[in-house]
Amino acid sequence: MNTNASLHHAKPFGVAILFALALCCGSASHAADTPATAPAVPDTLQQRIAACTSCHGVHGEGTPGSGYFPRLAGKPAAYLARQMQDFQNGLRKYAPMEYTVRQLPPAYMREIAEYFAAQQVPYGRSPLPPVSAATLQRGEELIGKGDPARRIPACSSCHGSQLTGVEPSTPGLVGLPYDYISAQLGSWRTHTRATVAPDCMAEVANRLSESDITAVAAALASRELPADTHAQPAGSVTPPLQCGVLGATGDPS
Repeated sequence: MNTNASLHHAKPFGVAILFALALCCGSASHAADTPATAPAVPDTLQQRIAACTSCHGVHGEGTPGSGYFPRLAGKPAAYLARQMQDFQNGLRKYAPMEYTVRQLPPAYMREIAEYFAAQQVPYGRSPLPPVSAATLQRGEELIGKGDPARRIPACSSCHGSQLTGVEPSTPGLVGLPYDYISAQLGSWRTHTRATVAPDCMAEVANRLSESDITAVAAALASRELPADTHAQPAGSVTPPLQCGVLGATGDPS
């Protein structure tokens, strides 16, 4: 699997987002010069997060057809807020997101995170490249059992038995696009995605081979959704690795 290809695939979207943001800024400047009778832009959270919803969907449902922009709806609020902080602090590298959040205060990022965390909308399926049955089987093994010989924990040991995430800060993996999963695992390996130390996901990603990443991404993207897609309660999972974003009881640090 070529993780660089997945990241390259996302570049046109980044250009489009920057162009859209430039238009928004230009429109705001133009509005200042128009007569006072011009219709006012409604001051609502939905209006203010237009830069988010243009890629991630009105309710954070993601854009499954693109294979890249992930679902935000229903993910733990602390996780979503942490990701914005990581983009703001340069730990995650993706220019459109870095630009979008760079001036946002923590309270506002938390408000945005809580909005998307509260959304409950249907999941959509994303394109899946042709992979062999053996590749899918390998992916399922890594998801459910890991690879103890290589110190790779099972995905379910952190992200929950149904991979729906764990409150308050561990995201669900079900329903994510193949391209997004493979690109993010590749980003941890190339240090274009990180979080506060110790970065347990960076440890795991660097123990995976490229074929493992393909297998995990394909197996996750092709999984049937569980009946209950809510994140598991806080404290219901004890991660096998020390993670800087989690406290002793699973609270965000």
